[in-house]
Amino acid sequence: MPTTPNSPSTHDAEADPRNDDLQLYVNGRIVHRSLATVSVYDAGFMLGDGVWEGLRLYNGKWAFVDDHLDRLFEAAKAIDLDIAMTRAEVLAALDATAAANGMRDNAHARLMVTRGVKAKPFQDPRLSRCGPTVVIILEHSAPSAGTAERGLRLHTVPIVRGLPITQDPKLNSHSKLNCILAGIHALKAGADEALMLDPHGFVNTTNSCNFFIVRKGAVWTSTGDYCMNGITRQKVIDVCRDEEIAVFERNFSLVDTYGADESFVTGTFGGQTPVVEIDGRTIGDGRPGPTTKRIQGLYKALVAKDTA
Repeated sequence: MPTTPNSPSTHDAEADPRNDDLQLYVNGRIVHRSLATVSVYDAGFMLGDGVWEGLRLYNGKWAFVDDHLDRLFEAAKAIDLDIAMTRAEVLAALDATAAANGMRDNAHARLMVTRGVKAKPFQDPRLSRCGPTVVIILEHSAPSAGTAERGLRLHTVPIVRGLPITQDPKLNSHSKLNCILAGIHALKAGADEALMLDPHGFVNTTNSCNFFIVRKGAVWTSTGDYCMNGITRQKVIDVCRDEEIAVFERNFSLVDTYGADESFVTGTFGGQTPVVEIDGRTIGDGRPGPTTKRIQGLYKALVAKDTA
């Protein structure tokens, strides 16, 4: 069946009219969203040449900010991109953007760094001669309660997460066409998101989030070799270990997945979002399960501790 505009997404947020009047950060200046622009010669616009992070603000503090900044600077180093800002300067830019919008809670930042404006519209990175472009989009963004209650329907797609020798899936780059095409395939099939396999046919991730199943009280996720090693993913693994919930990073198949008692996806925006159907098979009883709910509570407590 065709998808509808009301089809749930892991990034569904409650409507907030304040987002019509945001102040955004662009290369050291904070400007109204209507004036926030970058050049058509920018390497990010032209080639997807850049890296990014998503962060959430709780109690006036950025959750797990050191982990996010570590990942940002490691990704920039991997693609030989000089951010031209220190960690302290990046954090100050995030704080200044939040202050300009009067935000303390339920805010989500998209921090983007590209190789900057190019002298000519070609691929050679040496044509980016003006330094990086740094943009922060910060929105009032409370995850949709309805999506969390309904859960998601996934569809396994033929588009796989590739090998590191093509484009390492662990790199948080602007080049997301592989995931976008997977998402389109799932939407055309009437699902909410795509479930993607790794090159060997094992269950890996969705097009936008890390993927978990629960079998007989044990939590399973992929090895992490072919997916973004999400910060929320790691926090879920950590809280499971701390609370003596069996958790495994392992290869598993669609057969294991269809027979799961529960399933959920993880991401900075939504935390843990239940999955209730995969390829037309109902997962468990078709509702968020007890282990998922317990992990959601443990994760919220961890966020509260980190941002106290």
